[in-house]
Amino acid sequence: MDSLAEMKAEEIVQIDLTARSSIADAMIIASGRSNRHVAAIAEKVVEDLKAHGRTDIRIEGLPHADWVLVDAGDVIVHVFRPEVRAFYNLEKLWGEDRPGERRAV
Repeated sequence: MDSLAEMKAEEIVQIDLTARSSIADAMIIASGRSNRHVAAIAEKVVEDLKAHGRTDIRIEGLPHADWVLVDAGDVIVHVFRPEVRAFYNLEKLWGEDRPGERRAV
């Protein structure tokens, strides 16, 4: 989260996945203003993860930088250009308001 804030990522959202999926404990979604900004944010996230001893990092999408996924095992970070983020709308897919998962009262 600090890496994202330091790189001026926009609209940062963290989604707790512990009760929803075994793929990770958390998903973080953020936006960059351009392809170059998206790539720089993702590279900083990877650099900081490595500085904290993480070696099991996988990266997808860096060459085009429309959507870069950084998989650090227990945390998955998605960095999007705004229009790509709006198209895929991961917050709706994984967020608290998912249809069929609302709490019954």
